[in-house]
Amino acid sequence: MKSGKRAWIAVLSGTLMVAGAAAGAPSAWTQPALSQSPAAGGEIFRTEVSQVAFSVPGLPGTTPVRSTRLTYASSDTHDAPTTVVGTYLEPTAPWRGPGERPLVAYAGGTQGQGPECAPSAMVSQVVRFQPPVDVVFEYDVMAIQYLLAQGMAVVMTDYHDLAAPGIHNFLNRKTQGYAVLDSARAALRLPGSGLHPGSPVMLYGYSQGGMAAAAAAELKPAYAPELNVHGAYVGGPPVGPAEYIARSDGLPGVAPAIAWILNGIAADYPDTRPVLDAVLNDTGKAILHESIGKCGGGLSNTVTQPPQTSRWTTSGQPITAVIESSPELKKAFDEQRLGGSAPEVPVRIYAARNDEMFPAVRGIAASWCGGGTAVQLEADGAVPPVGGFLSTHDLAFFPSMTTSLPWVTDRLAGAPAPVNCAALP
Repeated sequence: MKSGKRAWIAVLSGTLMVAGAAAGAPSAWTQPALSQSPAAGGEIFRTEVSQVAFSVPGLPGTTPVRSTRLTYASSDTHDAPTTVVGTYLEPTAPWRGPGERPLVAYAGGTQGQGPECAPSAMVSQVVRFQPPVDVVFEYDVMAIQYLLAQGMAVVMTDYHDLAAPGIHNFLNRKTQGYAVLDSARAALRLPGSGLHPGSPVMLYGYSQGGMAAAAAAELKPAYAPELNVHGAYVGGPPVGPAEYIARSDGLPGVAPAIAWILNGIAADYPDTRPVLDAVLNDTGKAILHESIGKCGGGLSNTVTQPPQTSRWTTSGQPITAVIESSPELKKAFDEQRLGGSAPEVPVRIYAARNDEMFPAVRGIAASWCGGGTAVQLEADGAVPPVGGFLSTHDLAFFPSMTTSLPWVTDRLAGAPAPVNCAALP
């Protein structure tokens, strides 16, 4: 076994033994009221500060940080003003690299569709129990600890409506990208942070966070051209929610995530609601209703909910066929797909070769290469094919985390970005 592989397996085994909190948590937070007044993206409406000590089982040491909960202005999928919550983490240790302290705009992985699942609620924990039998595994804290230990500041968004009233629109390309970019804007404006509007920024995320970081990189030139972004690390990204459904339909434990997607589409695009009401049978409607408020473990749902979406519809067709046959649904889903534009900044894409999403990820890499982006696609063949509670996609997070840090620090140091567009894996 290679030493790198041993390292991330050790991290995994150490983390799964955790039964309690992994870091100090900020004091109680009430959900902010949704702002509909015009405001510049990243404008801060409210802050709450506390001191925490970040530690993760399997990783050495403790990193003292100042934690600030932020309510800031952003935009929804129709470019109307909305309010998002995020968490800014500033280590007390100095930045170990060249130049001034950088900011990592961290996009979190899938957590669910309820306020208690929000990254700002989960960032203080590695494992969280949600009755009756759901378990949420907050793997992002490990990557955040790696970044903080190097002296990087980190801001992590809750995305649209996860810590505010409304339905979280899971895998919505625009709102995720906007929330990430505006979290960086907010952190750079935060008084006393030591950052400023020109501070170096990195975009970083895995899984849902990989899609969000990718969307932010695509949207940045038009939406946030002033940000000094040095690169984007994109780990295991879903290319779009329709592709996610197509490759996940029927897999155990995925029913809640598909329901979150449909709930978000219905909330964002009112013309799709009557279509879904007409095509979903009582089982499908119950699954969508029960999934609101559920966190990412979804273990209770896997027992009672059929994973095949053909059993959710009145016609017996899978949801992908329903999307293709409905102009309203197809338009809404098409708007969520990555690849409409090429990022201006270097991008490193990581995915396991046997991840079910890898073919689509490779296609996006090729599309960005064709648009002139400096892309490095790393296809890891060392991640074992597994099933059950942790899939290949989940396990691939660990090697991706350990190999991403050198790439991030090299971009901040101004080193030329590696490119393998001519010979994509």
